[in-house]
Amino acid sequence: MKKILLIAIAGLFIISCSTDKKSKLEKLKKQYQEIAEQIKNLENEIAKEEGTGTGKDKITEVVITDLKKDEFNHYLEVQGKIDGDENIAVSPKNVGVVTAINVKEGDIVTKGQVLAQLDDAVLKQSLATLDSSLTFVTNIYNKQKRLWDQKIGSEVQYLTAKNNKETVENSIKTLKEQIAMSKIVSPINGTIEEIPIKVGQMVTPGYTTAFQVVNLSKVKVSADVAEAYASKLKSGNEVIVKFPDLNKEVTSKISFSSKFIDVVNRTFTVEVKLDNSDETYRANMIAIIKINDYHVDSAFSIPVNVIQKVEDENYVYIAVKESDKYVAKKVKIKIGQNYNGYTEVLDGLKEGDKLITSGYQNLDDGQTLKF
Repeated sequence: MKKILLIAIAGLFIISCSTDKKSKLEKLKKQYQEIAEQIKNLENEIAKEEGTGTGKDKITEVVITDLKKDEFNHYLEVQGKIDGDENIAVSPKNVGVVTAINVKEGDIVTKGQVLAQLDDAVLKQSLATLDSSLTFVTNIYNKQKRLWDQKIGSEVQYLTAKNNKETVENSIKTLKEQIAMSKIVSPINGTIEEIPIKVGQMVTPGYTTAFQVVNLSKVKVSADVAEAYASKLKSGNEVIVKFPDLNKEVTSKISFSSKFIDVVNRTFTVEVKLDNSDETYRANMIAIIKINDYHVDSAFSIPVNVIQKVEDENYVYIAVKESDKYVAKKVKIKIGQNYNGYTEVLDGLKEGDKLITSGYQNLDDGQTLKF
């Protein structure tokens, strides 16, 4: 009986100890849950204050731009070069050997100024001979005329003398013109840019360029434009001409648009005339012609980089006010032309919308914003 009693007492003691531990464990678990809940609440409150939460609870700092309409322009940019409005390759008018060159490169010349002389010795000798002949036939003519006026002699004698005189006179006139053509003269006012000939060289009309004379008081910028733009460009189109080496831009208009398409490179030529009275521009200087081929008086234009695309849809994020806070809103847009980092928006935005231009990456629709 004593053994049975001892065993029963020991069993009750063990059961009592086990029940106390379970109660204690349950109590600790309850305390843990309460502390964990408090920790979570504190973390959420701190996240909202500091913008480090997740999902819609996350506060993201962004930069916004209030949208307003303005004019939008698209420019076609092509590279061209400066050329003189009068840039002439001067050739001789007669065959001959160059005996003298009267100018040097860089000289300023006037229209009609003699630039070089060809050998005209033979022509001058012939002229001297004809001058002597003219004196002789003129005397004969004068005598025959006096006789004919007195009705003496025959009409044939008079007419023959007259014809001989006129023939010699015409020959002299022709010879003088040939002698004049032995002088190479400047056809324009300008500057001597190049002298390819040398004294003693034989020159030929149409084959030999003797001088390059350029008048740079007025210049033109010429460029080749792709055939695809032929219907858009015409004389009078506004252009901006940029000179990279001068760090300068000039506003002008197309003065000439060719109607001829080059069969090799499928381009046509456009020209823009500019004043160069201060001699700022030089021949063959590089120029960038920005041709205004699209213009809208009033349109939204936004930075290209803020536009996001999913499949065939373009969208941006704007900030909209909900209660006492601003949240992100995903807006689908329809876009038009692009130029210089900006895109024309045709539909989807309205005046006064707050476009998110910085911090838009990884935004969620409805996400709380700070700006």
